[in-house]
Order: sequence, then structure tokens, then C-alpha cells
Amino acid sequence: MTITTQHAPGTFCWPELSTTDQNGAKKFYGALFGWTSEDGDIGGGETYTMLKLKGQSVGALFSMHKEQRAQGVPPHWASYVAVESADRAASRAKELGGKLLKEAFDVMDVGRMAVIEDPTGAVFCVWQAKKHAGAGVLDEPGAMCWTELMTNDPSKAEKFYTGLFPWKAESMKVPSMDYTVFKRGDTSAGGMMKITKEMGSVPAHWLVYFAVDDCDGSVAKAKASGAKITLPAKDIPDIGRFAILQDPQGAHFAIIQPV
Repeated sequence: MTITTQHAPGTFCWPELSTTDQNGAKKFYGALFGWTSEDGDIGGGETYTMLKLKGQSVGALFSMHKEQRAQGVPPHWASYVAVESADRAASRAKELGGKLLKEAFDVMDVGRMAVIEDPTGAVFCVWQAKKHAGAGVLDEPGAMCWTELMTNDPSKAEKFYTGLFPWKAESMKVPSMDYTVFKRGDTSAGGMMKITKEMGSVPAHWLVYFAVDDCDGSVAKAKASGAKITLPAKDIPDIGRFAILQDPQGAHFAIIQPV
């Protein structure tokens, strides 16, 4: 297992689940991905759960705040992108037409972050690492391996993200759709696709993918644990087999068994 100690700017570095049932989510994801959990006191009677794979942090989860529940915000996985300066990234995002849901702020002594909504409505976070770099493991079974933007306006989103991060956009032909890959140098940083009519009234969002050894087996295990299957397992030629799931609390995520 390759351990990551720092993330280059423009890298998706941390997935974080906001849920309505912290203990239930720990049980579900622990059984599905083999994660262990470590709770930390963050004050006010709340805890922040670090999710670990073979001792290395791969993400986190916490209980959704009452204010968010009252506003109708559903449980969700948040995606963090590594940046050199959260303040500069937040300022640049505003210049490019983004909206700051949370101005840059310190997270104790572990890092500095901001929460941003892009011009098409998708929300993400930027992370300036201090003591905490982000996920210690990526691209291995049980760890985050891909992050994908679903949006109603790919051209507007492309202009925003290539202006904000050190990304360039490349078109990729996928059966029945146009797909964009965001590249950081020669490294793929994330993907983007247009929300289709068949998807219904899906809002713009970033979707987190976790790698698995057996897609169909993982789908069956997730379903047996109370998950809903949003998109049944299907193959992407030369890429892998994937599925989109909704955990028992309602948060969507994807799994993929790479070729």
C-alpha cells in the first residue's frame, strides 16, 4: 500500500461525509470497505470520525448540523481539493463567478479551508494543509480513486475550474456521452459530464468514487446493509466496472473496479 504524505495543488485530497446517523454510517462503510474509525472530540458534545484503512486515514464523517437539516440539506460526501492558499483560492473563485458558502477559516492547527459553490451550483471545498495533508491512501481498494462533476453547464464549469486550479480540460469519448477529464499536468485530476434528461432533476454536484476489488460483490454487500442502487453495475470499456449507490442515510457515492 502506497502512503501519501502530501498532495500537489489541484489534487482531490479528502472525502468527508456529513450524515444524519454517525454510528450507522460508521457501521455501513466499515463493513463495505473494511474501514476502522477513530472518534475525536470537537467540542459541543460532537465528534469527528476519522476513517482508516490499514491504519491510514482515507476520509472522515460527522453528524450534520441541525441548521443544515432544517434547511433540507441531504446527507452528502464533500470533496476537498488541495491548494497552496485557501484565501487566494477563495478570492479567485469569487472572481470567476463562484459563491463562497464559507469564507476561508482555520481548522484548529490542521489546515485552512473554504467552502465554495461553483457557477453551476456544485459545492466543493479547498484545503490548505498544515498538520493534516489529507488522505494517506488513494487509488487503492477501499480508498478514494476518482471525483466526478455532474453539471448542467459543462462549458461554464470548465472555464471556472481551469481558471481556479492548475487544470486543463481534455475531451474523452465514452459510449453515449461526451466526457471531460481535468488534467493536472499529465495526471488525471477528476472528470466531468453533463446531467442528462434521464437522470431527472439531479442538482450539480461532485461525486466521490471509491476503488473496490469486486464491483458486483460490493454492490450486493451494500444492498444487504441497506443501501439503494442508484445505477446498477456496468462496464466502461478500458476503464472498469462501476456502480452508483446511496447509503442508508441518503448520501450518494460511487464504487469502481478498475481494469
